[in-house]
Amino acid sequence: MSTVRLMPDTDRPLAAVGDGALARRIAAGPPGAAEAEEAELYRRFAPRVRLFGRRHLRDEAAAEDLAHNVLLLTIERLRAGEVRRPEEIGSLILGTSRLMAQAQRQVARRRDALAARFMQEPPPVPPSIAAIDTPRVAACLRALGERDRLVVVLTFYADR
Repeated sequence: MSTVRLMPDTDRPLAAVGDGALARRIAAGPPGAAEAEEAELYRRFAPRVRLFGRRHLRDEAAAEDLAHNVLLLTIERLRAGEVRRPEEIGSLILGTSRLMAQAQRQVARRRDALAARFMQEPPPVPPSIAAIDTPRVAACLRALGERDRLVVVLTFYADR
């Protein structure tokens, strides 16, 4: 048997309350007091924002991030009393989704442009030890002082 959460000032289950009334409940209480209402708002709108994100960002992870960020921002704005018309919360969420998705696409385009512009060739592969001119290296090592030769030998052979 499942329990149904009722809003304190009404006999209707929370799932039966309209979006605007839900937004007003979040805005009316102190931050964090309308936990069930915030969860219900997230439950209602997260799938829509994810779908919007998948269509416009073409990436499942980016769509998930978009849904989380949009709804977090929306709930924070509701808590702060910054939403003038709570009855139009769906439009606010859609508009916020559009703006955030556009910003993400712009960042991705800039990143790609910078990568294309400044992408360098991969560093050359160091020659193998077999390709080293051993007699020449030996002559160079003999030309060094004892301390310098020790530093080179310990660095190259002993990784110290």
